[in-house]
Amino acid sequence: MNLRTAQQALSQYRTIEVEAGAATASPHRVVQMLFGGVLDRIARAKGALLRGDRPAKGKDIGAAIDIVSALQGGLDLPQGGALAANLAALYDYMIRCLLEANRANDAGKLDEVAALVGEIKAGWDGIAAEVLP
Repeated sequence: MNLRTAQQALSQYRTIEVEAGAATASPHRVVQMLFGGVLDRIARAKGALLRGDRPAKGKDIGAAIDIVSALQGGLDLPQGGALAANLAALYDYMIRCLLEANRANDAGKLDEVAALVGEIKAGWDGIAAEVLP
């Protein structure tokens, strides 16, 4: 098996593993997985940016934007009140930063969004330890 075939097989395995995990996960765990997915895609995009691989950078930033959009779309604004509204605004800001990172090849913007997602994820992970069985 050559390297490319092995990488494709590993990618397919990861996709199946994530889909199976999401199908059986609690809503809380799904959100954790989404945060992890954003961080993974940003890291991959940064690597591609540093290598000068524009197609991969664009693909990974686009995937990160899709995930952030899904998180934003999952907010219950009427029920969530100010917290949900603030998260919606923060997600909107993240999307704009990701678009700017892609346009300007700005690794700093990628780092900024990764830090923001990391902070939200840490809070979300803390909820699991305190509230969930």
